[in-house]
Amino acid sequence: MNKKLFLYLFIVLVSAGCKSNIVKISGTIVNPVIGEYIYLDELKSNELKPIDSVKVSSDGTFNFRREVKQPSFYLLKSNDNNFLTMLVKPGEKIRLKAHSDSLNYPISLEGSTGTESMAEYNKTLQMTIKKLTGLNTIYTQNVDKPELPKVIESLDSLAQIYLGEINTYTKKYIDDNLTSLVSLVALYQQVAPSVYVMNPTKDMKYFLKVDSSMFSLYPDYEPVISLHEQVKELAAKMKGETNKGLASVSGTEAPEITLPDPEGDTIKLSSTRGTVVLLDFWASWCAPCRKENPNLLNVYNIYHKKGFQIYQVSLDKTKEAWEKGIQDDHLEKWIHVSDIQYWNSIVVPLYKIESIPCNYLLDKEGRIIASNLRGEQLQIKLAELFK
Repeated sequence: MNKKLFLYLFIVLVSAGCKSNIVKISGTIVNPVIGEYIYLDELKSNELKPIDSVKVSSDGTFNFRREVKQPSFYLLKSNDNNFLTMLVKPGEKIRLKAHSDSLNYPISLEGSTGTESMAEYNKTLQMTIKKLTGLNTIYTQNVDKPELPKVIESLDSLAQIYLGEINTYTKKYIDDNLTSLVSLVALYQQVAPSVYVMNPTKDMKYFLKVDSSMFSLYPDYEPVISLHEQVKELAAKMKGETNKGLASVSGTEAPEITLPDPEGDTIKLSSTRGTVVLLDFWASWCAPCRKENPNLLNVYNIYHKKGFQIYQVSLDKTKEAWEKGIQDDHLEKWIHVSDIQYWNSIVVPLYKIESIPCNYLLDKEGRIIASNLRGEQLQIKLAELFK
């Protein structure tokens, strides 16, 4: 073989090898916005890394070309609220068609089995979200009616059914896709902010299952490494190695809370010792919490002079919303604290808070007497304590 022929074959082989890693993403936007851009971001373990952007043509078409060496997650988006999560594999030619305001629900999608699978899952998830949103509408319609307590009980029951259905569906989805990275994404789906379909405590078996499969297949991929570390930490907590959370047994001393009030002064939960205390977790954005506040105001007015105090911890997103909630509901009389960290608040893991409203009634030594007493139940318990 002469040198020229050998060099030619070498170039052809190298070029062919490179092309096998090239991913092509092409799409059509229905009724495109003139001058709109489509962005491609790579999903890392803790960040989105901007990769490329293209202006959508007048006929709605766009194209991306990217070298991908292993299956990886990407976001195709027009903005932070309108995106399609894609699992991209080397050599794929992805084609999609979508409306400009709903990339996450494409009209058609082909060329990527992982992305197609996630889009199909997303349809079922969206159906659940619509059902839950419908329950919130019913609650709003009945908020001022006398039968509201019965309505809430019925709505809570339906919500649990819907959440159970999507949880079961997600488990089957994971079992059916255990060798694909889509199973990792399924672990973190939400029906509302910080309301996850899969619970790491209750569904630990599936976190372990996905971690075992993904770490054996993609041990160097950042999101897989992140999951592996999280699962190790969760497993350690469940074994009691690092669990510093609240024990659920009555008589347990409530963990200390040290947070600032609206004026910025730090107030410890332990500073209330010597009084019977309702430790209440709430937020101005929480409708059931706001509905319960008039009852708290009522029992406070009755029992405060007898040695009753309320220590209310907010999971609000902003100080402005927190202070407005206090003012609008006339709650200025008792203690308010917050770190304004929403569901990232330090009290969430400390007290294992999964939903609000949530409360604990504490005796004069700071020990738990009862939990989640609301309405008439709280009134009865306080009447018993302050005979």
